[in-house]
Amino acid sequence: MEKQNKPKKSFKILAAGDFHGDSAITKKLADKAYREKVNLVILTGDITSPLETKNLLKPFVEKGEKVVFVPGNWDSSEVVNFLSHLYGIKNLSEKYVKYDNVGIFGVGSPDWQMELDDKKTFDKLKKDFDKLNQDKTLEKKIMVSHLHAAGTKSEFSGVKGSDALRKAIEKFQPDLFISGHIHEAEGLVEKIGKTKVISVGRKGTIIDL
Repeated sequence: MEKQNKPKKSFKILAAGDFHGDSAITKKLADKAYREKVNLVILTGDITSPLETKNLLKPFVEKGEKVVFVPGNWDSSEVVNFLSHLYGIKNLSEKYVKYDNVGIFGVGSPDWQMELDDKKTFDKLKKDFDKLNQDKTLEKKIMVSHLHAAGTKSEFSGVKGSDALRKAIEKFQPDLFISGHIHEAEGLVEKIGKTKVISVGRKGTIIDL
């Protein structure tokens, strides 16, 4: 009898970032996540500053959404640690996560970092990827950063991307790489090998793996 292939699970994401402390935007994003019945919300940093941060991520909690994030250059380590513990959301800069059949890893750039240390960044991503790769139940892998990768469309802005991120994409070939930072790049999509590269922002992008 011929063995039937087990169908892969669908996994829907809302990816967003660069809302800079505007809780009116996070409310719209939480409503969108709830309406679209996403499995996970991924925030790509610049969550805070320079606007108000009161109840900033509460809308996601109220809608029962699972949230992970990386900090961006506007996010101080103290504030993101506070928000992480207050709302029970996970910082991918600290540890990779697994949800269903999807592994997610990433790197942030808090405390005004506009560039990443190439060696530290690549080594951190490699360590997380290697750990995720040991789990044979995972069917998809997602890499997340606030800053964009070198040689991607986001460089139209004149801001050079990270060489370490580019190297990690090419070496590990995650199914998806998500970044923010360049506001005007929101919605840009491209491929690096088998990796789909998406730039997201405050409007939020629905991604169905």
